[in-house]
Amino acid sequence: MIETGGSEALSREDPAHMERNIDATREEVDRTLGELESRLSVRRRMSQALDRVTPDITRMIRLDHAHVLAAFRRYRSRLPEARRRAVVENACLAIEVHAQLEEEIFYPAMRHIAAAGEILGKSEPEHEQMRTLIRALRGSGPLEPEYDETFRKLIRTVLHHIADEETILLPLAEELMPDELGHLGRIMTRRRIELLRPHAAEAAVTTIRTFPVVAAVAAAGVLAAGWLLLRGLGAAVSRS
Repeated sequence: MIETGGSEALSREDPAHMERNIDATREEVDRTLGELESRLSVRRRMSQALDRVTPDITRMIRLDHAHVLAAFRRYRSRLPEARRRAVVENACLAIEVHAQLEEEIFYPAMRHIAAAGEILGKSEPEHEQMRTLIRALRGSGPLEPEYDETFRKLIRTVLHHIADEETILLPLAEELMPDELGHLGRIMTRRRIELLRPHAAEAAVTTIRTFPVVAAVAAAGVLAAGWLLLRGLGAAVSRS
């Protein structure tokens, strides 16, 4: 037994044996690194593709506005209950995501260049007014007598807010920080995906019910595009 143990010890110290172990270890390391590189490559390609197709932040904000305005135009008091609720929920989700993105990304950038302080000073309070109205809508239903009027109040608040952004904030941003718009747009797109992730199903269902099927993606703008992009990224990562 002692001799056998000594023989095994000698065998393990044999240069040929040690070389085989080294080669096996090297192959395992190479294989692991290859798998990691492959996974990272998929994510890198998706990230690069995302960067190429992401609009500038000011264009993205305008697309958000277009989406919400399109939803507003779809609303009618005489619509069936389920359709009315879908239009309202679609608009409310878009407004909530849009407001949070502006507060986290766009407004700080505007403050950094000390632009439009007066408009910025009332923008976030207007967002809070919108959130209050959205909570009221979610706490009632299409059959409640105040539902239509609450939604109309939300429409009026949003229209006033959009007017200030379209005529003052966005042109100022394009004039004063043109080189930052693309970078900020990429940041906003990534954050949008994070915010939409828990609401992907809701965004998809209410968008389809709000807009005609043929025009759904075009009319829904960045909200629907964000959902589709989120879905594509998830599928790509799961395949990797």
